[in-house]
Amino acid sequence: MIRVLIVEDDPMVAYLNEKYIKAVHGFQIIDKVTNREDALKVLLKNKCDLILLDVYMPKANGIELLWEIRKNSLSVDVIFITASREHEVIDQALKLGAVDFLIKPFEFERFKKALNNFLTRHEMLIKDGTITQKEIDIITKVQSKSSIQLPKGLQELTLKKIKNVIFENSQKYLSADEVADFTGISRVTARRYLEYLESIVLIECEIKYGMVGRPSYVYKLIK
Repeated sequence: MIRVLIVEDDPMVAYLNEKYIKAVHGFQIIDKVTNREDALKVLLKNKCDLILLDVYMPKANGIELLWEIRKNSLSVDVIFITASREHEVIDQALKLGAVDFLIKPFEFERFKKALNNFLTRHEMLIKDGTITQKEIDIITKVQSKSSIQLPKGLQELTLKKIKNVIFENSQKYLSADEVADFTGISRVTARRYLEYLESIVLIECEIKYGMVGRPSYVYKLIK
């Protein structure tokens, strides 16, 4: 079982984290605390595999706690669960070894995916013997081109055409109608591919409001 410490000063969020953990097989909670001092006390006295850590807490933030953990050479992994969206905070968290970063509010499925990814990583790294490149790629979320699976109904060739259109028009937003005209596919099909590219964070979507009628969605390459 993966032993988990929850470090969260918001009682409602701590309750939800506990509820979600109990819904995922393979994890058990060893304690819940609200600040850095109590977290360090628990970690120094108990074996812990994973911390669910907030950034904003009284007296000292989660980044400072992670610094303390690394300074004390405590062998524990961290998943941040926080409302923080600042680039520098996320950059610091990842450089200090956070294995995932969930921004509140988030859905249970994203939380479950973070825990299952961690469980896969944990099980691979505690095995005796050597590890294969394929296993390392799974742990580090690296995929070869041939291993990437597109959603049902999407074709690699059509996706490539749409990507080319996006890159060639990277300075402006495009509608599904415009992408359809460029590629010779239907508007509905173009919209499906654009939604997929948005889901993998290649493009961003904005809602364009006109004087009359429904608002339209436009897309642009994320730089």
